[in-house]
Amino acid sequence: MKSLLTHCFILLFGCWAFAQHNNNNNAPTFVQPKFNTAIIKDRLKSMPPAGVTFLEDVIIQKGKINIPYKKYQLENGLTILLHEDHSDPIVYVDVTFHVGSDREQQGRSGFAHFFEHMMFQGSKHIADDEHFKIITESGGTLNGTTNSDRTNYFEVIPSNQLEKILWMEADRMGFLLDSVTQKKFEIQRATVKNERGQRYDNAPYGLASEKIAEALFPKGHPYSWQTIGYIEDLNRVDVNDLKRFYMRWYGPNNAVLTIAGDIDIQQTLKWILKYFGSIPKGPEVKNIPPTPVVLSETHYISYEDNIKFPMLRVSFPTVHQLHPDAVALDFLSDILSSGKSSPLYQKFIKKGRAVAASSFNYSRELAGQFEFVIRANPNDSLSKIEKLLYQILDEWEKNGGATEQDVKKLQTKYISDLYEQLYTVQSKGSRLAYYQTFMGTANYLPIEIEKIKQITAKDVMRVYHEYIKGKNKVVLSIVPKDKINLKAAEDNWKMYNRTIETESEDYKNLTYTEPKDTFNRATMPLPSKNISVPAPIIKQGTTKFNAPYSSMQENEIPKTKLLISFKAGHRYESMDKAGTASLLASIMKESTTKYSAEKIDEKLNSWGSDINISVNAEDIQIYISALTENLDSTINILKEIILSPKFDTTEFRMVVKRKLDAVQQGKVTATTIASNVFDKLYYGKSNIMSMPLIGDEVTLKNITIQDLKDYYKKMISSNNINISIISDLQDNQKIITKLSFLSSLPNNKITYTEPITPTITQTKIYFVDKPGAAQSEIIFGTLGLPFDAVGNYFKCNVMNFPFAGAFNSRINYLLREQKGYTYGVRGRFYGNAYSGEYLLSGGFKKDATDSTLKLIRQEFETYIKFGITANELNFTKSALLQSDALKLEAPIQKLYFLKNIMDYKLSSNYMEMQRQILQIITKDELDGLIKKVFDSNKMIIVVVGDKKTVFEKINNLGMPVIELDASGNLLK
Repeated sequence: MKSLLTHCFILLFGCWAFAQHNNNNNAPTFVQPKFNTAIIKDRLKSMPPAGVTFLEDVIIQKGKINIPYKKYQLENGLTILLHEDHSDPIVYVDVTFHVGSDREQQGRSGFAHFFEHMMFQGSKHIADDEHFKIITESGGTLNGTTNSDRTNYFEVIPSNQLEKILWMEADRMGFLLDSVTQKKFEIQRATVKNERGQRYDNAPYGLASEKIAEALFPKGHPYSWQTIGYIEDLNRVDVNDLKRFYMRWYGPNNAVLTIAGDIDIQQTLKWILKYFGSIPKGPEVKNIPPTPVVLSETHYISYEDNIKFPMLRVSFPTVHQLHPDAVALDFLSDILSSGKSSPLYQKFIKKGRAVAASSFNYSRELAGQFEFVIRANPNDSLSKIEKLLYQILDEWEKNGGATEQDVKKLQTKYISDLYEQLYTVQSKGSRLAYYQTFMGTANYLPIEIEKIKQITAKDVMRVYHEYIKGKNKVVLSIVPKDKINLKAAEDNWKMYNRTIETESEDYKNLTYTEPKDTFNRATMPLPSKNISVPAPIIKQGTTKFNAPYSSMQENEIPKTKLLISFKAGHRYESMDKAGTASLLASIMKESTTKYSAEKIDEKLNSWGSDINISVNAEDIQIYISALTENLDSTINILKEIILSPKFDTTEFRMVVKRKLDAVQQGKVTATTIASNVFDKLYYGKSNIMSMPLIGDEVTLKNITIQDLKDYYKKMISSNNINISIISDLQDNQKIITKLSFLSSLPNNKITYTEPITPTITQTKIYFVDKPGAAQSEIIFGTLGLPFDAVGNYFKCNVMNFPFAGAFNSRINYLLREQKGYTYGVRGRFYGNAYSGEYLLSGGFKKDATDSTLKLIRQEFETYIKFGITANELNFTKSALLQSDALKLEAPIQKLYFLKNIMDYKLSSNYMEMQRQILQIITKDELDGLIKKVFDSNKMIIVVVGDKKTVFEKINNLGMPVIELDASGNLLK
């Protein structure tokens, strides 16, 4: 195939030769065109190299929201999308394969997800488990995901590392199979089982989606099993099954390579051609046609779970994602359950008839489902909840159903949400990849917006009648252990005997052909250039009421984001009324003296704005996001929220109930149990930090509405505030002027003294029984340090990075990649202005609980004795020095960067100071810190697991074992 460049030269030469021929033969004069050589050179410069076909150039369209890109294709069928964005020196790389669990066969489930794991285990020219090491060392991040319809692998990297990443992605696309060994296969099979245990079997309500899929989709339908697959299928397959699956679906002709960010398009195309061009085309892949589902009757199913609150899930079959009705169904789900004026919120939540109620539409490539999810109060019959759901829907319809006002409000919200997808190169790149894979064009954003704009209230009501009202469905009841009587109805559907299909003809006669290159692919490319991370331009000042503020410009999107923080968090409460700050944050999101909670919600949604109030140990934080054109209106609502909370008695009772429900739910969630128990042991009885952030059953019942009013008057103070601003406004001083209403708050001075954290004198295991737990949740904890951006706190996190902070750290590599005991384990130092702690935690195979405890302790002892290795030190320096490019792209990153500067009175160039520390820090200094902060004989170890299967083995480890209940109280 001739390149476009070759064709241009032929065309230009032909024109010149024709003119010369006519002149030489005294024919009528042919006037040669006056070529603009600059334009010709520019166009020739932009021609793709030979072997790359140019397909499309989408530019910024004035007055429209779109993502500009260039589209190309290699001769082997690889589709390429390139989006150029030089706002930050980073690049997003995404390889999306059009293969998910929908390509699998009955009895052979989980293959696509399994291969997601295998793709990180090395390839011919990349050593085992080196993917994470190389990319982390390059200052980047990476991951992969699998769903029912696609698998993707992606990285965010400093832009000078792009060639290296393309080399790596091409290597696992073209040179993977020889490195897929039986040993790696077995380890990753164990890892996938651990993931299933953590996300499905050991999580409250974790099996709900699997149960619904089985009953909603007919036997053999690709959506009738979950992406992670069944354990028995994972046990049945061997490494050769997996290799054939790879050869069938992972060819370049079934992939989209998307690169977004700080790139030179011509150079990028040359690299793509070099590394991907020789990979042979795979077998032909055709799209699976939509396979809609029709139920002949309503299926009632149920199961018991280790939960406090019964849950009802009602699922209706709907349409695939490109069906004309899919968007209207999205609108229907939000109208019914999103916001405080929605029918489900009003009738279920506000009236206290349920703990949670929501609906969602889930349209995928082949089919869709529309679900209602209601978490009932303890001991409530789900039969009653089901009847109430249908009554609410009937009443909503009788009162007019969806209105044009509902639709207009959501149209603004949806479009505002789409703007959020344009802030980062990752969100833009991933959206382009998604559109190209499933919509057939990467330029689908304008089409999506137009579809949103065209929806009417009539469309919403039509899909309600066509797919929901009176239609057959799956009704799943999830009830607490030994309370099967709470289910909605007797089961009338049973899980069929699963068919174990023989391998399809698709997998016969497949051969692996290794790419042939004219260069040495074993040589890893070096960074193409040095990049400099520009120092952020920060404007700082003080308001007229002496509150500090910091701001940064964000010109790409016409939105403004604010973070207003009051030093009024959990730390400032009294022990007997723990949860006060959390309750105050929640009640401030309810009514004001001027507006009801419903009215506030309605106004914000109609403007595409968001005001969210949250609490942590230090702060009550108010996050504001608004289209800049609607900023004034949004700030008017903010003023009402901050200055005039209503403190309504009914809303207060509702918020308290919600917190008490969350406390109950936490008592059956292993991670929450472990965290709460550790805090109680670590901080001691006299420190408020030993109490859960939301309080417990006793303290929440102690708190009165007057307590909230008193806390508000004392803590929501103009002397207790800082303000972070990200906006496209050229003059952010205008925003400060708009916030001048804050000066009317009381000018109270807040003081706090941190209680002394108890010393840890001996390593002990504290065991909490979670009967039947599929995994054991484990925390290793010890004393930490207060936050210090350039002192020992910072250096300790540097020291911990190769030990437990990075994905390929000693701890995670040992327990996940070598032993297969866990889906993942991480450790880090946590610090604030007053204190700190070190936590290492994860979920582990229950039959390896004792081995895990022993290995982790041994790793601590080895690190203390021998310290960091030279290779680990070099890896850590490289990774952390180059990662700065990724730290300040997203608005939320910038807001918290500004907040940290104000909270800790940091220099605006403190990141440069950290880089200087990293460059000169030595092994001796880090080894000294290891010995100073780590002591394997002075640790708190919390284990939450099934006593019947793990307790005896733990008792044999030679460490004291103390049994506690889920609240951290000593068992007698």
